[in-house]
Amino acid sequence: MSLIEDLNWRHAVKAYDPSKKVSQEDLYTILEAARLAPTSSGLQPFRIVVVENQELKEKMVQGALNPEVMRDSSHVLVFAAWDSYSNEKIDKVYDHHTDVRDLPQGRFNSYTDMLKKIYGAQTPAEHFAHTARQTYISLGLAMAQAAELKIDSTPAEGFSNDVVDEILNLKELGLKSVSLLYLGYRDAEKDWLSTMKKVRVPMEEFIIKK
Repeated sequence: MSLIEDLNWRHAVKAYDPSKKVSQEDLYTILEAARLAPTSSGLQPFRIVVVENQELKEKMVQGALNPEVMRDSSHVLVFAAWDSYSNEKIDKVYDHHTDVRDLPQGRFNSYTDMLKKIYGAQTPAEHFAHTARQTYISLGLAMAQAAELKIDSTPAEGFSNDVVDEILNLKELGLKSVSLLYLGYRDAEKDWLSTMKKVRVPMEEFIIKK
């Protein structure tokens, strides 16, 4: 199937079958698509926490708008962004770039010095606003890959960030949760949205030509 067909197939599932689990192979493929997402300056300023443990999911449902969806999904992917930029983080990323490309460390110093100057003039709140936005590109690619594999998904912002951050100890990792992606297989009888037509703004209204 083409990407367009895959996207027409998928929808935000409203009920999952808790007895059906995503295989580790398929999960890896989805995570790899997310990992390969482009990010500003190639910094990848976020991480994905994979939650499969049912006890953790039961704790995380506190404050969730759709607790049953979270509880019954096979996996919960937590997209968590850096809480701030730092010179050390930038250097670590670009040291890795030079190592992988077999280049001398410091090869990109002029560029990283510019980044450090830009982010050094900003507040941690401005940093997080920027890192959080980067996660959505990865989220979109994860959903597209899941659709190709015919694995259902539901993106979610309706949850308690404080609860999730505390349960997963994200603060200690210098991270803050941004969004969730539930993965699994729909319960056709309970997923009321599965029988409805997909609705989007018409193309002629959606696209504005100048």
